[in-house]
Amino acid sequence: MNAQISFIEGQFSLIHIPLALYSSLLQPILQVLLPHGGPTHQSGPEGLLEGLSLDHKHGFLNISVTPIECSIVCHTTWAQNVFAPVIALLPKESSRQVQISKESYIVFSVSSAGMEAGQRVMDLTAPLAMAGIPIFFITTYYTDFILVPSKDRQTVGSALLARGFEFSENDSAYVAPTPTTHSRIPSTSSDPPSTPPPTNVAELQLRTFSQLKKRHVVPFVEPGLHLVQCSGKEILPQDEYRNGTNGSVQQSSWMENIDPRLYVGLVSALAQQPRFLSLTLTQDDAPSLLVDKSLLWLFGNSIAGDTEGDLVPIFLDLVDLPLESTGIVCGVAGKLVDEMRMQDPAASLSSELSYLSTARAGAVILGSEGSARALEALLPLLEKVEGR
Repeated sequence: MNAQISFIEGQFSLIHIPLALYSSLLQPILQVLLPHGGPTHQSGPEGLLEGLSLDHKHGFLNISVTPIECSIVCHTTWAQNVFAPVIALLPKESSRQVQISKESYIVFSVSSAGMEAGQRVMDLTAPLAMAGIPIFFITTYYTDFILVPSKDRQTVGSALLARGFEFSENDSAYVAPTPTTHSRIPSTSSDPPSTPPPTNVAELQLRTFSQLKKRHVVPFVEPGLHLVQCSGKEILPQDEYRNGTNGSVQQSSWMENIDPRLYVGLVSALAQQPRFLSLTLTQDDAPSLLVDKSLLWLFGNSIAGDTEGDLVPIFLDLVDLPLESTGIVCGVAGKLVDEMRMQDPAASLSSELSYLSTARAGAVILGSEGSARALEALLPLLEKVEGR
């Protein structure tokens, strides 16, 4: 696998919003989605919040609405200055249900080629899972992203080096020049996990399904829910600076390079609390969208990609698992790839497998045929694994 792993600057927070409280938090969701570079508060000074580039672009932002929850990954400054004040105004019982992660996370992007999607998920997450590092994994139209606790950054570097990655000073990234193998990865964290990391991938998978079984996690699909993965269309960039209406010179915003109909569609979709929508904004890529096919009409021709695709998510409700749980992504994806290959060695359904982590859930995403087979493979695995 040829992979390059680059850290995105900044500290990020995970926000869990129960669906029953979604409408109460819609305003800050839209505020984060459409940053304007104005004051943080009405009485605050003018200026950009941290986490935005000079053209007001997010370093990383993910907004996901699923049948289980609404989940936000945003810069910690936005979590504290945009979401926290609104949460504090909710009734006490409601405010307790909305959760902003106590610890911060770092995000790194993974550019890879030459490997089927299912195996890529496995190979990217295995080194970290074997080192006992909890992760969140987000596959987008362009890139894979992995979130890990900020305190584990040094351990991530050690795990990648032990896996055969090399650090490139020129690219400020970890590069894998040779194929990787599933070897034992030592943990160098100053705060080691209470349970020793697994010694091999098979043990990791066994632990994962034992944990899911113990917490009564049953995979399910939403009837009639079909998704497409697409991207917002970019338009020709204008000059970096333009004249304002009052004759002043204004710096252009990155949003001027994206079809405005995309954002009209996003606001319209979010306003009606969609069954499924996952939007990822990054500094280097156009907006990436994984969305319910029934909402495509809202976006017109402002999106690019296979809009005729037919993806079906398999959901895992992980609300009863602690955030520091490890090996979920790697264990589920790896075991699923193995089981599906055993069922039909000639099939290549794992080539379309992707994974979406949210604050309290996970979704394995495949084509409709692959999803049906994957669900058939997962259910018996959870039924026959003894709780430990």
